[in-house]
Amino acid sequence: MTQRIKTNEDSIGAERSAGPANAKSPARRGFLKAGAAISGGVMFGLVIPGSKIEAQAAGTLYTPNAWVHIADNNEITLISNQSEMGQGVYTALPTLIAEELNVDPRRVKVAIAPPGQAYINTILGAQLTGGSASVRSGYERLRIAGAQVREMLITAAANTWNVDRAGLKAENGMVTGPGGKKATYGQLAAAASRVPVPEKVAIKDASQFRLVGKPMKRLDTPLKVNGSAEFGIDVKLPGMVYAAVKQCPVIGGKVKSLDSAAAKAMPGVIDVVNMGEGVAVVANSWWRANKATNALKIEWDEGPGAALSTASVAAAIEKAAVDGKVLEGGKPVGNFATGMAGATRIIRSDYWSQNLAHAPIEPMNFTASFKDGKMLLIGGTQFQQGAQGAVAAVLGIKPEDITVKTTFLGGGFGRRLELDFILQAAMISKAIGKPVKMVWTREEDMTHDFYRPMALNRMEAGLDAQGNPVAYSFRLVSQSVTQRAFGLPKDIPDPFMLEYAQAPYSIPNTKHDLVIHDTGMRVGYLRSVSHPFNVFANEGMIDEMAALAGKDPVAYRMGLLKDKPRFANVLKLAADKASWGSPLPTGRTRGVALMDGYDSYMAVVSEVSVNNGQVKVHKITAAVDIGQIVNPDIVNQQIESSVVFGLTMALMGNITLDKGRVQQGNYGDYPIMRFADMPEVDTVVVRSTEKPGGIGEPIAAIVGAATANAVSTATGKRQRRMPLTAENVMKA
Repeated sequence: MTQRIKTNEDSIGAERSAGPANAKSPARRGFLKAGAAISGGVMFGLVIPGSKIEAQAAGTLYTPNAWVHIADNNEITLISNQSEMGQGVYTALPTLIAEELNVDPRRVKVAIAPPGQAYINTILGAQLTGGSASVRSGYERLRIAGAQVREMLITAAANTWNVDRAGLKAENGMVTGPGGKKATYGQLAAAASRVPVPEKVAIKDASQFRLVGKPMKRLDTPLKVNGSAEFGIDVKLPGMVYAAVKQCPVIGGKVKSLDSAAAKAMPGVIDVVNMGEGVAVVANSWWRANKATNALKIEWDEGPGAALSTASVAAAIEKAAVDGKVLEGGKPVGNFATGMAGATRIIRSDYWSQNLAHAPIEPMNFTASFKDGKMLLIGGTQFQQGAQGAVAAVLGIKPEDITVKTTFLGGGFGRRLELDFILQAAMISKAIGKPVKMVWTREEDMTHDFYRPMALNRMEAGLDAQGNPVAYSFRLVSQSVTQRAFGLPKDIPDPFMLEYAQAPYSIPNTKHDLVIHDTGMRVGYLRSVSHPFNVFANEGMIDEMAALAGKDPVAYRMGLLKDKPRFANVLKLAADKASWGSPLPTGRTRGVALMDGYDSYMAVVSEVSVNNGQVKVHKITAAVDIGQIVNPDIVNQQIESSVVFGLTMALMGNITLDKGRVQQGNYGDYPIMRFADMPEVDTVVVRSTEKPGGIGEPIAAIVGAATANAVSTATGKRQRRMPLTAENVMKA
């Protein structure tokens, strides 16, 4: 069964001005108070199998895996372990709690959890936000949390009224019983907190859902519209000063010598801090601090990174494809060499994907306040545990003496998993002894990123006389972010590099290789991680094979999807919805791509035209099977936002190096998709009760592959190099 998602239809009531907690809300203030209980309410300790109870950061709540707070005014707060960066978790996660508590989700506020083992994302193994894992990680345990609290409230009411709990009902924020007995959740909260936490509770079957799967307007929208939502760049503290930074133009370089006299003499300047990889100017306004950075006289030790260029990075990757150490990138099928020996026709192709920046709208910033041996950190982060641990290690203070408060994120895409800017703010505050808000310029942000790696996919396939594939080889050559970020041993395949390395097609002989080569460039996880280059290569090769076989790309794929019903279903849905095979306006062509990722299945059809190499995308049709949906409106929003992000990567995104220096410094030379370029987006979503999949990232990967296939059809030249700029399209 399928459903076309329609935004804002059948929504549950209207939005209210109060929503997820912000820094000024009572819920946020209450959460930050120390103690086992919050004044005016009770924090329920919800025991989840495998969780560990431990102390939280200084100045924050100490509680055993607490997720739900009910105040005596009947206000409910979800303690969220996931950061809100536009993906809608401040609406989706409260809905899961509300479903089991039988309350309107608009009554559930949100406060961000402090660093702690209890708040680990069970899919990612750390307290971080990413990998389209927020709903996947929270779907069951937050529903269990809500159900536990519901049952504790009912037991408390039964004990208070001395009645059989079987006759009680918890609904709409109230427990009701025989003879007109009733009490609000808030009135029962104190008594409920003394009830043993039930080890096993019944959670609703999907057939009983009142909220999950239904459209509802986002709870954080009013805050963002009226300006009360606090982002990192909005933070203010008493006595706070401001810092701007100037970093070595070559990433990894260090300060060799510094003359700060002229900068210190400028109006409003308070101090200059040498941080090693860069210099911070502190002043009574950010404008003055930033202006004074231009007066710094710095001699840089640029280090080995100064030898890097885009050409040298590509050459190193191409060399590693031949003589680099080959790791197994997936379980082989049959015998590739034997299959190739019997092939009638052979295809060998190299697919190249470029370096990319994260380029969030809100540049890197953080606020830090060091006082009496304790550190307060406030800002947008995707990795609370990492922030606490890294600052403790660098500054030589205890983790429990570091408090991390998370604001809204003005874009993350993986950039705010990194800790460099947080460490800088902490170092500056400790050096000057004052609260400080450090903000990077757009140019510092763009030229000092952790970039998506360049990648080469070396592909080889053999077909029989009928055009059927008999052998298929996949080899990815690129850098490992996981080695850099988390110390993955060099001889172990990086699982994040192997996303969609093994396509679902039934081919009798396959092999999947991985060559990890460190080019010396600083790399990081970017939205959809390695899916974009792997789906670009795999789906490009399938199109090449279909063309050589003289078969339609959709029909060719469908013939290779035996025993893969979810893949086949989304492919058929996308093709039907896009009217695949029907006539198009003159000059337009279609391309298709198929992928799974983040426990979701999807197919995309891209409709394009090409004029002198310039690609125009007119329509994207996406069919997705993401299992159980929490909020259809948010799913639709994430698909559309992923189309924007994915087409930006595929059509225009490109980071280039010369003498170790990133050549792009702002949106003028690193453009992002504008409204005028946005295609029509038509979405079909499979209605399912399968476990939830992620939707915040995968569409961003697949739209580029489908578009490249459409451009190949339009030009008659196979597109094997990203981005699909006019220059690359014409040179193909």
